[in-house]
Amino acid sequence: MDKEDIQATLNIEPFPHVIIDNFYNEEELKLIWQELDFYTHPNKLVPAKDYGGIVGSTNALALQLDSLYAGHREVSNILKVNRKIFDKEILNTISEIGGSFTIFRWCNDDITKVRYYHDGEYYEPHTDYTMHFLAFSYFFREPKKFRGGNLVFPKYDYEYECNNNSVIIMPGWVEHGVSEVSIEDSDYYDGWGRYAITSFINCKEKKK
Repeated sequence: MDKEDIQATLNIEPFPHVIIDNFYNEEELKLIWQELDFYTHPNKLVPAKDYGGIVGSTNALALQLDSLYAGHREVSNILKVNRKIFDKEILNTISEIGGSFTIFRWCNDDITKVRYYHDGEYYEPHTDYTMHFLAFSYFFREPKKFRGGNLVFPKYDYEYECNNNSVIIMPGWVEHGVSEVSIEDSDYYDGWGRYAITSFINCKEKKK
């Protein structure tokens, strides 16, 4: 995929998914981190029951940005920058993979969540079966201080380490979870844990 220095890898096994490294450029990353830093303070992130997570399956805090900035999406750096996933060239290129990705170019609806994992936090395996696709973007401060936090797929005996500034895109029917994060000598609000920006992507019939 020739767009800036983006490098995309198609994986057919053990299920179809695309991994894109170095997805955001330096200016985009700066905007993303401005917002992530803002959320990494007391009383900003909320528990699963308040952001649409699966209660009892995760102890990580998060925000559902679309509801937070309803009618004012331009206020959020992340909601502006992550439109890159819906760049026409990227949509078409991913659609050309075929199979379940054929409809990706017609995706026109999404929900964005920001989630932060620190010491002892996890997400048990689950399936987002109501979504056509999921796109997970990962960010952490370097040098990396935490262990774990991998995207895990127990049914497939597979896991993804979640490289910094990478994106993995996969069908919503794939069961996935997040392994427990372990980090020493770091306060929660130091921000040395693992951040994920998740796009829940669907194709919806456009209103006439």
